Amino acid sequence: MTLKETLDHSAQKNGDKILMKFKRDGEWKTLTYREFLSLVRNIAEALVRVCHVRPGDRVALLGANSPEWCAIHYAITGIAATAVPVDVKLQDQEVTHILSDSGAAALLMDSASEANVYGLAGRCPNLRHVILYGDRKPELDNGRARGIVMHDFDKILDETKAQAEGHGAAYDRFQPKDDDVASFIYTSGTTGRQKGAMLTHGNFTANFRQLDGAIDILPDDNFMVILPLHHSFAFTTCLVTPIASGTQMSFVESLRTVGENIREASPSLVLAVPLLLEKVYNKLLAGLKANRMGSLLWNLGLRNPVRKGIMDKLGGKLRMMISGGAPADPQLLAGLEALGLKAREGYGLTECAPVLTVSPFDAPIRPGSCGKILPEVEMQVFDPNSEGVGELAARGENVMKGYYNNPGATEEVFRDGWFLTGDLGYIDADGYVFITGRKKALIVNREGKNVYPEEVELQINQSPLVLESVVLGYRPAGETVGEQVGVIVVPDEEGIGALETAEKRKFSEAEIEARLRAEVKKQVAALADYKHPRRVQIRWEEFNKTSTGKIKRYLYAMSETSPE
Repeated sequence: MTLKETLDHSAQKNGDKILMKFKRDGEWKTLTYREFLSLVRNIAEALVRVCHVRPGDRVALLGANSPEWCAIHYAITGIAATAVPVDVKLQDQEVTHILSDSGAAALLMDSASEANVYGLAGRCPNLRHVILYGDRKPELDNGRARGIVMHDFDKILDETKAQAEGHGAAYDRFQPKDDDVASFIYTSGTTGRQKGAMLTHGNFTANFRQLDGAIDILPDDNFMVILPLHHSFAFTTCLVTPIASGTQMSFVESLRTVGENIREASPSLVLAVPLLLEKVYNKLLAGLKANRMGSLLWNLGLRNPVRKGIMDKLGGKLRMMISGGAPADPQLLAGLEALGLKAREGYGLTECAPVLTVSPFDAPIRPGSCGKILPEVEMQVFDPNSEGVGELAARGENVMKGYYNNPGATEEVFRDGWFLTGDLGYIDADGYVFITGRKKALIVNREGKNVYPEEVELQINQSPLVLESVVLGYRPAGETVGEQVGVIVVPDEEGIGALETAEKRKFSEAEIEARLRAEVKKQVAALADYKHPRRVQIRWEEFNKTSTGKIKRYLYAMSETSPE
């Protein structure tokens, strides 16, 4: 089944039912299934008529969560083109790589984005059209980017609205197939360059079906959209799943208004990263402690009235919370459960569209496990040691085709038809998965963002003052989940010497350290903020290496005393 078929089916069955709730100018607005499909058809018409997009073309999408973002994605995939969602937090250099590598012919961009559209355009040879949507549209200047035509979203929709509603509409002419690539979702790579995971329509709809077999989705469910939809976890669980199941989704305005928006929108399902759930838990706990009567009842063991009060603060209908994107602290899940909130954990990877496991809601939390393998998903352990721990591998209709234009990287992650996750762990007799570590040097922060050390090292090592570097994850004292980014830097004696010659003086060791820290900060400015090292450590001799010249990174760890 394709994404388009799920939307068409739900719109036919639930035409006047509310699909989306969102806030504009301080007021909640709604879109029904019929209205959303009409918007999708209109955007599809504009893409085909104005931007000459055809099946198989790549179309990039850069913007924050919004109904427009969702409609644009379904319009792109609805005409059998491939959507390339881009993280709004990426720097121009990273955005340029994605647009160039994917060969995107068109870019739809939220005008509120900070990306330099004119600067990007000139460095992306295939890019021909840029469409700006949103409220803060600048004056369009088609002369500033050679070969690029700029468009106003609302204007081209008005121009093509009649055709979109008539016979021979673009949305009706082009039909994607299950095996067509619906999306390139870029994930950081071990070579320092992001790779585009090719996820098909069938991958996404299979993952919906697998999730639907693992958790009860009810007709009146309302999914709270908190995480960015360019992330595969949010895309599948908070967009594909509501549409395919004929249910509702509600958007938070921002991370600052999550609590307020949950109370107003009354969701039944909240999916989030552990850091966000931790903030919700701490706020609820603080509220309970500050409430004299609530604390008294809780301490006396009369907890159900307190739990009802907590549920009312969260809109009154919340029945499931699922943590994903990063490992969750078992104590957090148990704490939420104690407050009367059903909280469970899931696990997956972008390349698997993305969910592989989720903890059952009808069984007790199994400490240390990231969940039970989903129906229709197979997992096994490759090369297990004497304790049964090895590399976790997955197989199923949700697993990607491969990495776009990167057969070498694709070959590395597949063995005999199994996708190698790079995570080490074991599977118990009941099908619960336990992760014990990572085969890759991947760093996962508290927000569930993946940071590949090689990408950050590649950027830092461009400095003439840096001979080599090792980027490592570390966990500050008092934190129990996620890692922060740290780096150990070896100074380049020639580069330092050239600088000393230019300034006609000898640097002290403290000055060299200060210069290197400033240089690291300068170099990583081209990367997204979450990839920036928070701790920099200086090493005065080269790293130990293998016979092939690779740094033995397992020998190194961040010092507790390294300056932040």
